[in-house]
Amino acid sequence: MHYDVIVIGAGSMGMAAGYFLSKSGKRTLLLDSFTPPHNKGSHHGDTRIIRHAYGEGEDYVPLALKAQELWHDLEKVTQKQLFLQTGVLNVGNKKSDFIQNIISSSKRYSLPLDVLDSSEVNKRWAGITLPNDYIGCFEPTSGVLKCEDCIEAYRELAELHGASILTNSKVKEIVVHDKKVTIKTEEQTFYSDALVVSAGAWSGSLLSMLNLNLPLKPTRKTFAWFDANEHLYNHKDFPAFSFETSQGLYYGFPSINGSGLKVGRHDGGEKINPDESILGFGEVEEDEADLIQFLNDYMPFKQQLKYGKTCMYTLTPDEHFIIDLHPTYSNVAIASGFSGHGFKFSSVVGQILGELIISGKTEQNISPFSINRFIKSL
Repeated sequence: MHYDVIVIGAGSMGMAAGYFLSKSGKRTLLLDSFTPPHNKGSHHGDTRIIRHAYGEGEDYVPLALKAQELWHDLEKVTQKQLFLQTGVLNVGNKKSDFIQNIISSSKRYSLPLDVLDSSEVNKRWAGITLPNDYIGCFEPTSGVLKCEDCIEAYRELAELHGASILTNSKVKEIVVHDKKVTIKTEEQTFYSDALVVSAGAWSGSLLSMLNLNLPLKPTRKTFAWFDANEHLYNHKDFPAFSFETSQGLYYGFPSINGSGLKVGRHDGGEKINPDESILGFGEVEEDEADLIQFLNDYMPFKQQLKYGKTCMYTLTPDEHFIIDLHPTYSNVAIASGFSGHGFKFSSVVGQILGELIISGKTEQNISPFSINRFIKSL
């Protein structure tokens, strides 16, 4: 029952970490309370956007580009299509920080970006209607990741390299002492030299066992698919999108193989306890009404709801990530607080976690994601 590394949370980041660790020769155990990929966390719902020119800040761009490279590598190794190059259209007021960050980061990193006024957007994509004061920033090389297929691919490779994955095993106790880790589940006890905690909405309670209380906020989120005019919204002709509007920040996906137009709202949401049942889509009146209002304003072509789902964000106060070593235990790596925009980075975050465990450092710049920014404020 002794391993080189134990990974708690085998979702997007954890499964990728399990692959990179096992590939490097580390005897690795992944523990998860469910059976990944599953619908209990933040990684389900078929698709996720990957953007390169990043509205949340230029610090993310090198990570996004490395993540894209690693997704392509994963496709080659598994012979699976995991990425669809639909392009991504970012929309908002031309003076907003979100739009300006996209434009400035594209210039700094020489990324392809078409900056279009509202009339050019409306002409190029007949399914969109923008107000005059909005512009569109189209990234032709960005697109869509098949999120659950990505996790399955990393799982297959991790197991191929000797990783053990124990599902439906909730961790009850964590003890780190003298560079040794003891993990207890309801039925078993495991030992390791190092630990990775990447448990999404459950990270807060797990890290509290290591005397680390972080301001993490699990939040209920919703998204839905709508019947769509395939001529206008099919994935070969219509991009994935992110709209910063006066009502809120929305995102969505074209209809992929007839699945329908998928739309969600990025901001807002109610704080939840991940151990309690979450209200299903439609049990809150605003779930459907909010998305319908967005579509009526910007894609007004009588979209009919097909079905909706719920998921969880785990928010930090500044909505930036936590990727770091534990401030006391140098053999514990932490990835948490991905605030609803983390999945695209899970390939590179998995690689980073592996590097932190193996050598205590990483080639990537993770200083913006230091855990210390929250420890100082507690």
